[in-house]
Amino acid sequence: MNKLNFLQPDKNNFYTYLYTGVILVALSIFIVFLNSFFNKDIVSFLPRPISFFLPLILGFIGLHLIRIDYSGLRFLDSINKNINTNNFNALLSLLIVFVVIKSLPPFLSWFILDANIAGDSKDVCTGSGACWTYIKIWFNRFMYGMYPNPEQWRINLSFIALAFLGTIGFFATEKFKKYLTLYYVVVYPLIAFFFIFFFISGGPIFFDFSYGIIAAVISVTIGFFIPSKFKMYYFIIVPITTYILLKYVFFYEELIELGKLEALEWVETGAWGGLSLTFIVSFFCLIFCFPIGLFLSLGRRSDFPIIKYISIGMIEFWRGVPLITVLFMSSVMFPMFLPEDMFIDKLVRVIIAISLFEAAYVAEVIRGGLQALPRGQYDAAKSLGMGYWKMHILVILPQALKLVIPGIANTFLALVKDTPLIFVVGLLEIVGMLNLAKTNPEWLGFAMEGYVFASALFFIICYAMSKYSYNLEQKYKTER
Repeated sequence: MNKLNFLQPDKNNFYTYLYTGVILVALSIFIVFLNSFFNKDIVSFLPRPISFFLPLILGFIGLHLIRIDYSGLRFLDSINKNINTNNFNALLSLLIVFVVIKSLPPFLSWFILDANIAGDSKDVCTGSGACWTYIKIWFNRFMYGMYPNPEQWRINLSFIALAFLGTIGFFATEKFKKYLTLYYVVVYPLIAFFFIFFFISGGPIFFDFSYGIIAAVISVTIGFFIPSKFKMYYFIIVPITTYILLKYVFFYEELIELGKLEALEWVETGAWGGLSLTFIVSFFCLIFCFPIGLFLSLGRRSDFPIIKYISIGMIEFWRGVPLITVLFMSSVMFPMFLPEDMFIDKLVRVIIAISLFEAAYVAEVIRGGLQALPRGQYDAAKSLGMGYWKMHILVILPQALKLVIPGIANTFLALVKDTPLIFVVGLLEIVGMLNLAKTNPEWLGFAMEGYVFASALFFIICYAMSKYSYNLEQKYKTER
């Protein structure tokens, strides 16, 4: 009977099984590779059913031979642990590998080998491959929408400035890092809102806010590095002094009236679009929905009935309606209830609507983290004489938020991928611009290239957010 089990892997003949198994797996992959890439069937002399299933049979036997527990080879143990735990997983792994190999030739042919990228018109796209010329011609619109070409430097400068202001925390010294939470939660969102909205919009209104924005940016940037004993005087004197110098010395009104200093061209938010609008909507919705969701989650667990039921009502209401309905209501219905002389920009309404919608989901994620903490953490904080807010800020929330980092990241990823829905209110982010471009009579029939391009961009953005979330998990992971 023992002789019948000669195919059972055994450490006594470890290398015999290993070499034989590797050769069989490599041979099965090689057969499929030749057939897919070079249309060569080296087993065509066999009957058709046998030649068709032969690579699968050889690979299956090979994986069976190398399935040795705790072999001592890290790479082999990793394969056996992840894709070769049993016969069923081995079969699925082989099928996936074969499908990928079979799919590569037509994909590479369409994507690269037969693709067209030269030229500046549809006429150059005569082959069977992708027409990347279409992406090249429309690239500017996919990035900036209908924003005027001469003014696109304002969008670039805004993103560069906000990226720089967002990295201040990496350069602040240890004793000033305690102010970073206040900066990122309150100061930075306000600076970002006024900077993007009024700088990108431009027009005469730019001069009413630009001086204060520039003064605030300069003051906050330098303020992290000022010694503590001068901080109070610094934040009182420097912003006011900078504002006065900008408004009455460098850019005084006589220069504007004489035409030596012109206001930025006014660009309505309806002309904003493309990937830049996706970033703007995602950015503001992310920084606004988190604090709102945090307070809603705390309110739902409050002992005060009014606060508790208001929070429950807000969460259940926003979670109970589709996002597309929320966007439609914010764009069409909400302005009907405003006074005649009151106007709120469509983009602002959309950002508020998405922020409230996503805040309801963030609230439930955070509430899950709060419920996961043992009651002893609350009792320990109270025994130290901590009040409600001090207890939650210093003890409860740091632990709860650490537990739900994956859930929060998942909600943020969903938010970014939901931004294309703003096309229902007439705002054309990158997917909206793709839909507009594919209906152009000169570029009909190239929707596939556009969607592949958009999917690649969204994958890069979402994968970067996912990796950052994973790094946060590893950074704040503690053994429980």
